[in-house]
Amino acid sequence: MDKFEIIGKKLEHKGKIVDFYTMDVKVPNGNIAEWDLIEHKGAAAVVPVDDEGKILMVRQYRGAIDDMMLEIPAGGRDSVEEDFKICAARELEEETGYRSENIRHLINVNTAAAYTSELIAVYYAEDLIPSRQRLDENEFVNIERYTIGEIEKMIYSGEITDAKTIAGVLAYKNLLKK
Repeated sequence: MDKFEIIGKKLEHKGKIVDFYTMDVKVPNGNIAEWDLIEHKGAAAVVPVDDEGKILMVRQYRGAIDDMMLEIPAGGRDSVEEDFKICAARELEEETGYRSENIRHLINVNTAAAYTSELIAVYYAEDLIPSRQRLDENEFVNIERYTIGEIEKMIYSGEITDAKTIAGVLAYKNLLKK
């Protein structure tokens, strides 16, 4: 494939979670294209599985779609240096009130590589240990439990549209088949 070259990158807005840039990219035909870029420090998500084999899900409001969304627990890394697994363990406990000493990597997901650098490392957690939910001051979630079959039906009916949840749950289902 011919070479693409980033020849300029200008910060347009520094946000609390993401930074917005305009990039000038030299494309293979020699033209200079202007592309938008949203830089993100990365995130981790976790498929928490209880002793009955049910997956703990969180239902929470998502402002970008102005609706409630059912998804696996997840959150952004505190810094680009933070280990993804540590982030996943923290988010598991903060959002669900459970922790686990048995957290394993499943899959990585680039959420929208056309315009954002966000990478979500997805894990699964078994042997859940009751702890204490530690939601942020402005975070409100409901915990729900579903079988993989129930989640699959919600995925294919369009009720669950969250990419990290779809990738994580289907990757976990595939892991169980092996």
